Amino acid sequence: MAQKKEVLLTEEGLAKVKAELEELKTKKRAEVAQRLKEAIAQGDLSENAEYDSAKEEQAFIESRIVTLENMVRNAKIINQDNQNKNFVSVGTKVTIQEMPEGEKETYTIVGSAESDPLSGKISNESPIGAELIGKREGETVRVPAPSGTIEFKIISID
Repeated sequence: MAQKKEVLLTEEGLAKVKAELEELKTKKRAEVAQRLKEAIAQGDLSENAEYDSAKEEQAFIESRIVTLENMVRNAKIINQDNQNKNFVSVGTKVTIQEMPEGEKETYTIVGSAESDPLSGKISNESPIGAELIGKREGETVRVPAPSGTIEFKIISID
């Protein structure tokens, strides 16, 4: 059997995954089953858009449940309290500044499953996250981008 890739999550991230899984298993499955039952009661399924829509949603929900179950099964919890604050690692909060005089931005480095750039959480597998891992405060990293290489200076690590 192939070895499963571990999923890096914070305690908060794992709680969100478990909550979504519970919601899908209990509420959403039942809602879609009811929609399917109603669509089937309408008769001819060959041209029943409601039936087709419900079947598609059911397939999506079942697929998402499998994905979330695998995430929970393969979760590796990031212990933020034991992080070495001298280096950027998964779970640390890092403030960077685009060089030469860009604005400062603060991100928390998280596993890819928890990534949410709009909330300040970037993946350790993203271009910026991957370049920051293992670096120290004061170091400069070069990140390839479509418009060319961008340089960032690490201002602080929390």
